Amino acid sequence: MAKLDVSIPDLELPDGNKIPIIGYGTGTAWFKTDSNSPKDQKLIDSTKTAISIGYTHLDGAEVYNTEEELGDAIKQSKVPREKLFVTTKVITNIKDIPAAIDISLKKLGLDYVDLYLIHAPFFAKEDPAELQQKWAQIEQVAASGKAKSIGVSNFLKPHLDAILETAKVRPAINQIEFHPYLQHGDLLAYHKNKDIKVAAYGPLIPITRGSGGPLDPLLDSLAKKYAVNPGEILLRWVIDQGVVAITTSSKEQRLSDYLRALTFKLTPKEVEEISNIGKSHHLRGFWNDKFDKDDRS
Repeated sequence: MAKLDVSIPDLELPDGNKIPIIGYGTGTAWFKTDSNSPKDQKLIDSTKTAISIGYTHLDGAEVYNTEEELGDAIKQSKVPREKLFVTTKVITNIKDIPAAIDISLKKLGLDYVDLYLIHAPFFAKEDPAELQQKWAQIEQVAASGKAKSIGVSNFLKPHLDAILETAKVRPAINQIEFHPYLQHGDLLAYHKNKDIKVAAYGPLIPITRGSGGPLDPLLDSLAKKYAVNPGEILLRWVIDQGVVAITTSSKEQRLSDYLRALTFKLTPKEVEEISNIGKSHHLRGFWNDKFDKDDRS
């Protein structure tokens, strides 16, 4: 398979650090429910493949139970640490975040991560003080040098408002499920106003879980126009809105194909058309136990 000769551009975070606009995720299909289960060699091999293809942004989390695999792949890739952007997230050990980062770093075999996120706000049970306390702890991690940037994941406006009230360091980024069938109302505009960047997980859900939806004809048409697959159209829709795209696959060809999203741009009209059609259909891929069926927040 010929390697696609493209370099992944960076997005500048509010703290001045830079994050690659496409990342390789080690959750979703790779998620292990048992922390004591054996290492997943397929994940190690797939992550090494992703790195060899050109993915330098690697996204993990303690709750995925795959930090050891990610660490092994990084070590075996022989790529200099400073050329990689590694993310992990805390939720399992949320009670003590400074201790949690040490556990994650040991599993990853690293001295620091490039981005450390609070994985979800739901542990706080809508208590602003609890969110503020945990944000203060993650600020300690940043001050220690164990995380270059800090942020959150799955936070909505009330959660962000709470931590911004007391934050000494604002979240650099919020990683959320984001795709045409889940656009979260004016949440993107809110982030722009607060100078917080956005990363999207599940950007391909309209085709992986929502096949047969109202977007299919337009995605097929645009894929034909740009000589790519519908998946690359969805990734480009995310990127064209200044949002980082996190995706994954165990297939080398598919990982290579995803990088074709960097070889073209959608027109503003096409971005708007995808958005408008997407709003006519609602599909949430994750956290359905936390939201009502028709809740689009």
